[in-house]
Amino acid sequence: MCAQLHFNIRKETGVQLDKKQWYEHVPESVETILWNQQVQTDRTIPNNKPDIIIRDNEKGTCMLIDVAISGDRTVIKKEANKILKYKDRTIEIQRMWNVKTKVIPAIIGATGTLSKSFRKYVSNIPGKHEVKELKKTAILGTAHTHTHTHTHTHTHTLRKVLM
Repeated sequence: MCAQLHFNIRKETGVQLDKKQWYEHVPESVETILWNQQVQTDRTIPNNKPDIIIRDNEKGTCMLIDVAISGDRTVIKKEANKILKYKDRTIEIQRMWNVKTKVIPAIIGATGTLSKSFRKYVSNIPGKHEVKELKKTAILGTAHTHTHTHTHTHTHTLRKVLM
């Protein structure tokens, strides 16, 4: 889901894309859109690596976007935790870069559960993000992880039985 958001952001902001489809896209940092990078600051602050950082010097803004797929019952709690997690980072970026900074949590439950705030958060991210497509990506990613984990577990158990 993070790569999908990154692709849509780059498309919206006119940054050249490496592929035509988001699922073929290999995210990388460009001047104003940072992908999975630490922010250098004067102080050591934990939680220094949001998934995507968008810095817009013309508007004087910065967005820290953190993406996660969580358990369906913990979506709201996970959103709140993401905002709190980057509180010190937000203050430090505002001080150093002199930009208004906000945290945008993009959290979807493993079966597609959304918080009431999800659409509002995603609407703040540059680009056209279809909630239906983001949910599908999250669910398929969860299914892939679940299948891979269970296949490995069953194979391991089968080996033990056969030996």
